[in-house]
Amino acid sequence: MNAWLLMPLLFASATFQVTPGLPIAPPVTAPVADQLAFSTAASRMTVPVSIGGKGPYHFIIDTGAERTVISRELAGQLQLAPGRLVHLTAMTGTRDSQTVIIPSISVGPLDGRRIEAPSLEAANLGAPGMLGIDMLQGHALSIDFDGQTMAVTPSAKRPDKVRAEPGEIIVRARSLLGQLVVTDAYYGNQRIRVILDTGSQVSMGNTALQRRVRRLAKYSQSILLKSVTGETMTATYTAMDHIRIGDISINQLPIAFRDAPPFKRFGLQDKPAILLGMDALGLFRRVNIDFANRELRLTMPRGARES
Repeated sequence: MNAWLLMPLLFASATFQVTPGLPIAPPVTAPVADQLAFSTAASRMTVPVSIGGKGPYHFIIDTGAERTVISRELAGQLQLAPGRLVHLTAMTGTRDSQTVIIPSISVGPLDGRRIEAPSLEAANLGAPGMLGIDMLQGHALSIDFDGQTMAVTPSAKRPDKVRAEPGEIIVRARSLLGQLVVTDAYYGNQRIRVILDTGSQVSMGNTALQRRVRRLAKYSQSILLKSVTGETMTATYTAMDHIRIGDISINQLPIAFRDAPPFKRFGLQDKPAILLGMDALGLFRRVNIDFANRELRLTMPRGARES
């Protein structure tokens, strides 16, 4: 399940140039949670979840997390039974975490399932819970940034490839521990691995990639990152002058650099890699992540330049 494979694009007639309308660097102190989709509760996109027939509770979807997580406060309110201690990997490190038994959790078309979920403080999660890829396998996640909505729909493996719609780019991916990893991505002539991480507010690169980014010191500064576990770490924040993902070129992509534990978890600590967060995905009008067909569909922003 961890093997990688470079897959061809279905739509490859042009390269599109996208430049974020973002500053090169944020304020020097910029606390963010490593699993948050947006910076404020009012703007954060969530999906309604029911637990044991109760709810809805608004959970963030985190395609970078292997497991669904629930807040301790909601687990206590629902009087969920305790489960086992599990080893949890977050941006700031690994630690043991208490789990609770969720007897039935449903979202959209996903029927109720019994799962064992780590429980963490709601203040660190920024939501009553987060849906991980344990709840998303065999489904597709659609994010409409124009309408600020998310939806989870059933998906099935297609026997034939489907052509892209006008203004849409399809990028093939490979499964790695359940996450989708794009290998048709480059910084200059260097291939990089890109992991789709809708739970992260900020895109993060490892030091193997950092060593290849030119003029880093000229534009970089330190920021403070806060994990879902409540722990903090500093990272070097800068802008990558140019990366290519499939047929899309992104100029001046803001990125934080740190050898965070997830890179080691994915076996990518020595290979240039990016956890592509919502700051980058939000450059597009719509994003569709199809786990069953291992593909990423991106609707280009209005005014994107074809080259």
